Amino acid sequence: MPFSHLRRWLGIELIEVSAVEKTVSTLGGGLAILALIAISTWALPTGGAAALITSMGASAVLLFGVPHGQLSQPWPVIAGHGVSAFIGVTCAHFIHQPAIAAACAVGLAIGAMQQLKCIHPPGGATAFTAVMGGSAIHQLGFSFVLFPVLTNALVMVLLAVLINCAFRWRRYPNAFHHPVHSPRSETPKHGSSPTHEDIVAAIRSLDSFVDISEDELIQLVELLNSHPGASK
Repeated sequence: MPFSHLRRWLGIELIEVSAVEKTVSTLGGGLAILALIAISTWALPTGGAAALITSMGASAVLLFGVPHGQLSQPWPVIAGHGVSAFIGVTCAHFIHQPAIAAACAVGLAIGAMQQLKCIHPPGGATAFTAVMGGSAIHQLGFSFVLFPVLTNALVMVLLAVLINCAFRWRRYPNAFHHPVHSPRSETPKHGSSPTHEDIVAAIRSLDSFVDISEDELIQLVELLNSHPGASK
């Protein structure tokens, strides 16, 4: 099997970002987690901090590795964790079988995040932690939602704003991000799809993780070209 086909099946990234981009992501995520460890340990001195930091570690990957992704924006981060924590605490309180409570918490958290347009995958881990995180978390009751969960989420977003602000191509959230548009030597003809080389060049120029596949990009272009308003 040719490597291109193997890459497609395995989902290997099409383009590698620059060393600078990787360094910023690495250091930013590390600094954010260091701050959250301090907050979570203060809130849960008798245990449970490690379980909570796990879900925040997943958020750090999104905010610093994929800062322009929809799942990384402030509303999904803050509301995703907050809603999931509330659902998790509620399930832990009313459902006394831990496995069923955890399953309900994660499932309901996914549904709520979809309904509220705040899908943030680490929120599922937060809901799970509210149920299975141990007695220290259970003793906090619904205050667990405000501190440390929402506090951690707010701190994470603030750090993402501050750290990414120093780099023009990474500014966070998307409202602050103004990508540089390079002039094109040729304008693509209406109805034509981009070639593989076009896609590679375009993604490389962004120097940022793009959470979309080459096939999806081509499909979007074809859908736009076939849209009734595309020729206007």
